Amino acid sequence: MMYVVGVDLGGTKTAAGVVGADGEVLFSEQIPTLNRGGGDAILKATGALVGRLMRRAAGEGIDVGRVGVGSAGVIDAVNGEVVSATDAILGWAGTRLTAGLAQLLGLPRGSVSAVNDVHAHALGEAWRGAAAGSSSSLMVAFGTGVGGSFVLDGSPVLGHRYVGGHVGHFASPYAYHEGTALPCVCGGSGHVEAIASGPAIHESFVRFGGSPDVPDTRAVFALAQVASASGSPDSAAAIKAIGAGAGAAGQAIGGLVNILDPETVVVSGGLADAGDFWWKPMERALRKELMAPFADLPVLRAALGNTAAIVGAAKLVLN
Repeated sequence: MMYVVGVDLGGTKTAAGVVGADGEVLFSEQIPTLNRGGGDAILKATGALVGRLMRRAAGEGIDVGRVGVGSAGVIDAVNGEVVSATDAILGWAGTRLTAGLAQLLGLPRGSVSAVNDVHAHALGEAWRGAAAGSSSSLMVAFGTGVGGSFVLDGSPVLGHRYVGGHVGHFASPYAYHEGTALPCVCGGSGHVEAIASGPAIHESFVRFGGSPDVPDTRAVFALAQVASASGSPDSAAAIKAIGAGAGAAGQAIGGLVNILDPETVVVSGGLADAGDFWWKPMERALRKELMAPFADLPVLRAALGNTAAIVGAAKLVLN
């Protein structure tokens, strides 16, 4: 059986694992991403992580000669370069990702491939996760941000400029307050991410009269869960904020389904894992948006958890 290393390089952590041709992760390791150290420092740390895994595999008689990477940022998948990145990883834009890793590991350049991390996540779910067996799948992730990927016949649709999948950055009628479009982290306004991301739900909670002392979105969900017992203003604001975020999320997915016509929809991210309090209003809004032929559309929670992007990245070089 062939074995490769899959890497999930995110803004806060980098995880990697040795993955077999059957999609099984044999073993893995995780390190903090040196997101303030610049591209060279991140590459060296990632190379060291992959090198350790390759040596461990060799010690068990497993030869690993290829590496797939799912990385934060807009990734030129042909040339293996970081086209652009947010301030979450300073100095990452312009990094020669695949060539740099190949050099550090002593591998031929063609043995390292890379895509955006959300595309890797979706590819993992399409191959061995919730959408396994589907000819096409749309995955949308709701967490710190909002991202997505459309996987068609085993390959993520990257777009002409490799920007495909930025599904958080189109207009949402939910993303307004008192007639004014809410600002989005991309520099625009009135976008899905401005109302449906985790941080956006916390911001909505405060706008709706919740206490600014409530620290984060997790605490907002905790307040909503006890709303029926307490009836406090904070609990009411929490319910309203979660409802707005979930409604915006569902409407956005439904609109994308009407455009792309996927066989299966997979919903991922921290909010999707928050339970029925978010999931049910999200799915109601989604199905309300759908055209009639989509009545039986499967809408599934992601199944692979933290290993999805590792498995998807591995699939890049197992093809």
